Amino acid sequence: MTDTVAGMTRYALVGTGSRATMYIDAICGNYPGNCELVALCDTSSVRVEYHNRRLASRYQRAGVPGYLASEFDLMLKRERPDVFIVTTVDAYHHAYIIAAMEHGCDVVSEKPMTTDDAKVASILDAIERTGRRLRVTFNYRYSAAYTRMRQLIAEGAIGTPRLVDFAWTLDTSHGADYFRRWHREKPTSGGLLVHKATHHFDLINWWLDDWPATVFAFGSLAFYGREAAAGRGESYDYDRYDGQTRDDPFALDLDRSPMLRGLYRDAEGESGYVRDRNVFGEQISVEDTMTVTARYRGGALLSYSLVAYSPWEGVRVAVTGDKGRLELYERHQAHVIEDTPADEAPGGNADRSLRLFPMFRAAEEIGIPSSAGPHGDGPHGGDSQMLEQIFAPDPPSDPWHRAASHLDGAASVLLGAAANRSLAEGLPVGLDRLRAALPAR
Repeated sequence: MTDTVAGMTRYALVGTGSRATMYIDAICGNYPGNCELVALCDTSSVRVEYHNRRLASRYQRAGVPGYLASEFDLMLKRERPDVFIVTTVDAYHHAYIIAAMEHGCDVVSEKPMTTDDAKVASILDAIERTGRRLRVTFNYRYSAAYTRMRQLIAEGAIGTPRLVDFAWTLDTSHGADYFRRWHREKPTSGGLLVHKATHHFDLINWWLDDWPATVFAFGSLAFYGREAAAGRGESYDYDRYDGQTRDDPFALDLDRSPMLRGLYRDAEGESGYVRDRNVFGEQISVEDTMTVTARYRGGALLSYSLVAYSPWEGVRVAVTGDKGRLELYERHQAHVIEDTPADEAPGGNADRSLRLFPMFRAAEEIGIPSSAGPHGDGPHGGDSQMLEQIFAPDPPSDPWHRAASHLDGAASVLLGAAANRSLAEGLPVGLDRLRAALPAR
């Protein structure tokens, strides 16, 4: 491109909610020598203006051109980015990914890649037509504990994996937050079996080096929502938390941080989006309690569960093979994303352990390196490593292939999409029934 400075990659970003901050900081704060942010796009000009003020105060640099979503094509033609970053509401990922590719851009997309099998099919078709590249940002792969699991399984420590038991618990801080915002509606998020479980399904696919074949699922809205609350004898007559009782432990105060206020409170008049909906209110169409069983192409079986109202947050996972078993326990802190200084942000784990049980030999405690940064050693502890792989001019080699492709993104979404279809039909669902097909491995 004629106006690209030699050695500089031009980035534009659509979807300027809180998750966008991580990418903006990487481009403008960590890798300004080879990366240039050239535009921001959103349905709200207020959110774009918030990020431009933040660029001025944090990095002492001028803001970048802002465009409304209706001006998306104009932005691509005028600013000519090399790479486009998608951090919008999940249901719209596919539209921006495809449009950017048709304008000649490679794409970096937040997880999940999209929300259902038809949209996966449209993205795969666009990649085939345009020859552009898509990278899905599965930051969990870069967590030290999960990478160590991958290493041990790949090295044959447990032989051939035959069964994965994976139980993830979201606490009443993190879990409840999905029921305050747009994630509570399945058409926009795909439900937690897509939006959240895509992380977990990707880890399992990566550990097994395999893709699922058949899926069966159960799920219910057992804790959140008006009906579940009424079943416990509770009643909440307000739609949102603004101006309501602060004695409610589920209340969210949008004025408590500049980020929540600047991106959501101040943008309500323009966007119509309410960030602090009552978690025991109406219009919740996603499950908070889920179990999934799956058979993989290679024969391994999966038993998975996700609950969104636990007193603590973390994971218990065991992978059993024909030569042994790996068991990981991890309890970590969770919080609502806010623009908190690194030295004040929650981080680290209360406790964790990784143990290897070889067949006919004594168990071994496996050491796990610590991860620095505001997310500590929790699932986001690898954020900085992932961002280095994306934005650094010469990133270090990665023998464990943690960079996730469009096929990795597709596989995790399709497992969740098959689970959603199983919930609706009450029957097992083969991935070969879905509109998007994964190739042979």
